[in-house]
Amino acid sequence: MEENQINEKAVFVGIIKQNDDETKIREYLDELKFLAETAGIIGDKTFIQKVDRPDGATYIRSGKVEEIGAYCEENEIRYCIFDDELTGMQQRNIERLMQHCIVIDRTSLILEIFAQRAKSSYAKMQVELAKYNYMLPRLAGMWTHLERQRGGRGTRGGMGETQIEADRRIVKQRINRLKEQLSKVDRQMSTQRSHRGQLVRLALVGYTNAGKSTLMNQLAKSEVFAENKLFATLDTTVRKVVIENVPFLLSDTVGFIRKLPTQLIEAFKSTLDEVREADILVHVVDISHPGFEEQMEVVENTLREIGAANKPVYVVFNKVDAYTYKEYDEFSLEPPTKENRTLEDLKKSWIAQEKSPCIFISALTKEGLPKLRNDIYKMVAEIHAGRYPFNNFLW
Repeated sequence: MEENQINEKAVFVGIIKQNDDETKIREYLDELKFLAETAGIIGDKTFIQKVDRPDGATYIRSGKVEEIGAYCEENEIRYCIFDDELTGMQQRNIERLMQHCIVIDRTSLILEIFAQRAKSSYAKMQVELAKYNYMLPRLAGMWTHLERQRGGRGTRGGMGETQIEADRRIVKQRINRLKEQLSKVDRQMSTQRSHRGQLVRLALVGYTNAGKSTLMNQLAKSEVFAENKLFATLDTTVRKVVIENVPFLLSDTVGFIRKLPTQLIEAFKSTLDEVREADILVHVVDISHPGFEEQMEVVENTLREIGAANKPVYVVFNKVDAYTYKEYDEFSLEPPTKENRTLEDLKKSWIAQEKSPCIFISALTKEGLPKLRNDIYKMVAEIHAGRYPFNNFLW
């Protein structure tokens, strides 16, 4: 996939298991479509099958695979994208039944987007490492696919198996070399962080496309790249910010997402050191997204996974300018749902909670920014005073 192939189309495939919420599954597939658009692929149609559990051989039932394959052939669809990670065997079997379509899963799509978005040599090495770690257990399937294209046999015990072992050695060597190169850069970055002294450090975290980079630009008066696409930011950006007379460091980090590939979390572990070493985490939430509460949960789980769950968190509910709701019909027999909550209702319910301090803003229109700056000033000043009790912020 290349970013300029914007005319390529894709279908999306998901399953609904027992006890699954169909509305959520459709939201997940909408997100998958947004991921594809970020990679330069046009979404065409969504296929959903209700199953007790994923089929071990083809993920969905073989009859459904053939149906999707026929649709792709008839409508000249290039990609078939599955919302869950496929095993090498599942991908190989689906490709056999769907010969006119490239079969990929959510993980490989996210890896492709990261590859397109990586700008610095460091980010490119991280993505390359993640790709090789994803590829390693799937080499047997890849080799079979190559053999089919070349017309070779690749039988067990023959040339195919020998080539697989050779490929494994090559991939493992590349993984080791990348780890060594990244380790050197990591040491340099660690040294740079230690040279920043004892300045208070804040890290912006949140679901991808929540508006972290836009907020960074507002607070730091900088020009960090911001775009209405997923994973617009891969390289961590750190800026020194001064509010009134209190200086601190503010970092913008890679966004999290549901089912973020473990290979990427591992590869970007050093980049996420900015999160682990921060004094305060500013959790930016897209309040206009219908599933914002689940997105918050994804971020909280990811923070636990990288060892940053014990940090003080300040929640910034962003994009209040885009928030919409359905007015509740008082004569309706149905009880109100979360879609009927007004922004004021949300504010009251979240501010009343003692879980984390929070604020409602729009980084785009600057609504709420003065209070946000003041809140950050108070938090940073308190930590700063503890580190420099005799300084009194005289600069």
